[in-house]
Amino acid sequence: MSYLKIDNITKSFAGGIPVLDGVHLGIGKGEFVSIIGHSGCGKSTLLNLIGGLTQVTTGAITLEGREVNAPGPDRAIVFQNHSLLPWLSVYDNVKLAVSKVFGSTRSRAERHDWIMQNLDLVQMGHAKDKLPGEISGGMKQRVGIARALAMEPKILLLDEPFGALDALTRAHLQDAVMAIHARLKNTMIMITHDVDEAVLLADRIVMMTNGPAARIGEVLEVDIDRPRDRIALASDPDYVRARESVLRFLYERHRFVEAAE
Repeated sequence: MSYLKIDNITKSFAGGIPVLDGVHLGIGKGEFVSIIGHSGCGKSTLLNLIGGLTQVTTGAITLEGREVNAPGPDRAIVFQNHSLLPWLSVYDNVKLAVSKVFGSTRSRAERHDWIMQNLDLVQMGHAKDKLPGEISGGMKQRVGIARALAMEPKILLLDEPFGALDALTRAHLQDAVMAIHARLKNTMIMITHDVDEAVLLADRIVMMTNGPAARIGEVLEVDIDRPRDRIALASDPDYVRARESVLRFLYERHRFVEAAE
């Protein structure tokens, strides 16, 4: 039985045209899955469905056998926009989530230690008293990840969290996410447009067909040992093959759509 099961779901908005049509996928506990596809293929819609921010039209999503139909602390989302409250310090932004989830079950001292543990995990403990306006974009995303992890979610959902960052900062955060995944063994699902990012981070890459009525076109197993070193992977034949497979899928789908227009 899959840890997370997406069972033949369809999602339609106004007008009745389905954004997603017949999406079926099982995700194992501790797995890192990247979802990739052209703009408009419903990647973020699928993530929002898993997060419970919107409900499926038909089909069902279940986590450990329980249906997902509303937001909950067992599924934390990190968006491209860090969504930090600008008037609260780094510490207090994380504290907000911790107090919400653990306010009645952990003492103040336990909550403090947990906040600092998660800030240290993303290397932001030193900036705990700074306001969001006083730190860089990459640091803000680290805080956003710390806030999400501090909820102890069963699944961490990442919606293009590094899309607005420069290449070097993005690389550092990719390495940080790999280290966190190796340490915590948690389940992660990431939306991305970046082929190299998908291959570097994921155990499996889910490739979506073009919308509307998008579905899963292919699923690629990334059979590359962990830990992964981005420099060594540049010449790794398994990495090169995986990258070529994703590029071929995306290019052929794009060419098909252009020919049909």
